[in-house]
Amino acid sequence: MKLPIASPLSWSGAGKKIESATRKALYDYKMLEGVKALAVALSGGKDSLTLLYMLKAIIGRGFPQMKLHAIHVNGAFTCGAGVSLDYLRSICENLDVNFIVREANQSLEELECYSCSRKRRSLLFDAAKEVDATTIAFGHHRDDHVQTLLMNLLHKGEFAGNLPKIQMHAYGVAIIRPLIYISEQEIKTFAKQQNFLRITCQCPVGQTSMRKKVDQLVDEIEALYPNARANLASAGLLYGSDKASKK
Repeated sequence: MKLPIASPLSWSGAGKKIESATRKALYDYKMLEGVKALAVALSGGKDSLTLLYMLKAIIGRGFPQMKLHAIHVNGAFTCGAGVSLDYLRSICENLDVNFIVREANQSLEELECYSCSRKRRSLLFDAAKEVDATTIAFGHHRDDHVQTLLMNLLHKGEFAGNLPKIQMHAYGVAIIRPLIYISEQEIKTFAKQQNFLRITCQCPVGQTSMRKKVDQLVDEIEALYPNARANLASAGLLYGSDKASKK
C-alpha cells in the first residue's frame, strides 16, 4: 500500500525551517562535495525519517543529483525496533529511494549501547559500500550533539561533540550529519505534521542510558539558562571547526 507522502513544495512552518537549516549545514560543511551516491541510516524513528524526507527534497535542487539509498538495521533490540519493514519500504517506494535491510543479532544478556552501536555501524558501512555509497548520512540533530559534547567533557575532559562531517578512514566511508543545526523539538513538530511521530525505540536499556541522563541534566540547566542547548551546540561546532582548520 502506498503511503501518502507530502510534496516538499507543500511544506510550511517547521518543514521549511528544517529544510533551510539542512541546506545550510550541507553547504557550510561541504557534505555532498564529490558524492555520487548517498546512503541514509534509516532507523525508522522521527530523526532518520525527517532526514530522509529532507535529503530527497534537496538532492537535485541546488545540490547535485545523486542516487539515494536507505539502509535499515533490523533486529530485536536495535534502535528503532518495532517499526514495520513494510511501513519503511512503502515510504521509500513513494520517495523512489532504494531500501536495504540488514539483520543484527544481539541477545538481551550482551546488550549495551557501545557494542550495539558498533555492530549497527559495521552493518551500515558494509551495506553502503556494496552500493558504492561511501558517504552515509545520520539523523543526529543539535540536541544529540549537545549530549555528546557534555558526555565527552564530563567523562574524558574533552570538549568534543558530534562532528558535522568526518572521514572514517579505517572503514573507507564518510559520515555526515545534515540535521546538526536542528533542534529535536523542531523535528518532533515536523514528524507530527507528516504523521510519523511515534515512539519506536524498544531497547530495554535506552531509557536509563547515560545519554538519557545527560539530556535530563541539560533540561535542569535550561531552567537557569534558557539558551543553554543552543549556546553549547554553537560552541561545540565552533571549537570543532577550529580544530579541523588547524590539522
